[in-house]
Amino acid sequence: MGKASSKKIADILRVSRRKVRIADRTASSTPGCKNKEEALERTGKNLARIDDLQYRLGAEAQRSLLIVLQGMDAAGKDGVIRKVMTAFNAQGCKVTSFKVPTPQEAAHDFLWRIHQAAPARGEVAIFNRSHYEDVLVVRVHDIVPKRVWERRYDRINQFEEHLHEHGTRVLKFFLHISRKEQRERLLARLDDPARNWKFSEADLVERVRWNDYRAAFEDALVRCNTKQAPWYVIPSDHKWYRDLAISEILCRTLENMDPEPPQVAIDVKRLRAKLART
Repeated sequence: MGKASSKKIADILRVSRRKVRIADRTASSTPGCKNKEEALERTGKNLARIDDLQYRLGAEAQRSLLIVLQGMDAAGKDGVIRKVMTAFNAQGCKVTSFKVPTPQEAAHDFLWRIHQAAPARGEVAIFNRSHYEDVLVVRVHDIVPKRVWERRYDRINQFEEHLHEHGTRVLKFFLHISRKEQRERLLARLDDPARNWKFSEADLVERVRWNDYRAAFEDALVRCNTKQAPWYVIPSDHKWYRDLAISEILCRTLENMDPEPPQVAIDVKRLRAKLART
């Protein structure tokens, strides 16, 4: 069931059409899964499998995995890192959150800081927001002219193709939540003193631009969806389904990569006998 359902979820959620309308996708849907109980059970198995596959990836030390997380505010990027990405051993995994560029970063081209965070061979890198901010935020807020951000789609595709050619598998997840669910999550941050720090008045400003962001995301999903670096639209109103879908796509990807530890030329029997005498 695990492997077959993984294929089903991945195939359903992968962006395949030339035109994507986010509004046509239901944020509360749970394709490939009956209920929360089933999702939690399958997610647990996936996380154990991911742990083993990452170990093999690190031992092989020839290829790497880049995971990109994008979505509206409160879509659950932090939650995915906390609930799913903990399956990765921290020794071979790094998380980078891309915020407003620092003066040093702004002094370079928009991909400079991104390439600095790309995974080395044997590693997994997770981007909480990413290079896509430069065709999302800058577009919605008119930070740079259209003629500038329009060219960035091609630059992004070239960059991701370059990573792929050098052994980095790229997975991109758009966490899709409804406007109603976003409101509930933002209210929850205000109602919980321990989470007040996660709320900013800027969240309200961004929420007003919901439709502008949705249009920007739709263009990014279409124009930067390639065989080498596919986009997946993850229904995320139900956090338990979000975690299941991402964990299964990660499992499928790593299984297809099929990393193997290097062969070593040692006399295991002799060395074992020698060790036993010590």
